[in-house]
Amino acid sequence: MTLPAFLFGLLISVMFGASFHLWKDGGLGRLLLYLLLSNGGFWGGHTISNAIGWEFWKLGPIHMGFAILGTILFLGVGYWLSLMRPGFTSKNS
Repeated sequence: MTLPAFLFGLLISVMFGASFHLWKDGGLGRLLLYLLLSNGGFWGGHTISNAIGWEFWKLGPIHMGFAILGTILFLGVGYWLSLMRPGFTSKNS
């Protein structure tokens, strides 16, 4: 992968993370969480697509379709998990 392709992918993943932060609101910690999740999901989706050999909206060397799907999946699951509160209590205790 070339440096311009990597920087373009990084730009796209940061845009998704920042947009999700604007949509769901939150502080600096949430922004960092969303940026890490979007970046991990983007490159995870790209890597899995590259390893399997599936192509869905390939843009140069980047498997953009699966990278964006990975970003959305990571952001959704990460947001859902961040809503969980520690200290599970059972009503039968």
